[in-house]
Amino acid sequence: MAGSSHGHTPAAWTGVTIAFIGFCVAGAFMVMAQPAGFWAGMVIVVLGGVVGMIMRAMGLGMPKQTALVTAHTAPAVTREPVTAEG
Repeated sequence: MAGSSHGHTPAAWTGVTIAFIGFCVAGAFMVMAQPAGFWAGMVIVVLGGVVGMIMRAMGLGMPKQTALVTAHTAPAVTREPVTAEG
């Protein structure tokens, strides 16, 4: 399952990391009651999504064919037919 799950790409990791930093910045400034800092953090969150999409377009994300196949199909399980020995 770990090999077929989505999101294990440089584009995904980078985008999520930047967005996480933005959430931390926005949360800190929210606690400090500084609206300008909060909105700066929200801009960083959006920037994380944009960076992730740009990196995916550069080929650092999961290929489209692989994404469709792994997201909608279960792995095939094959077994040997049971035979009676006697």
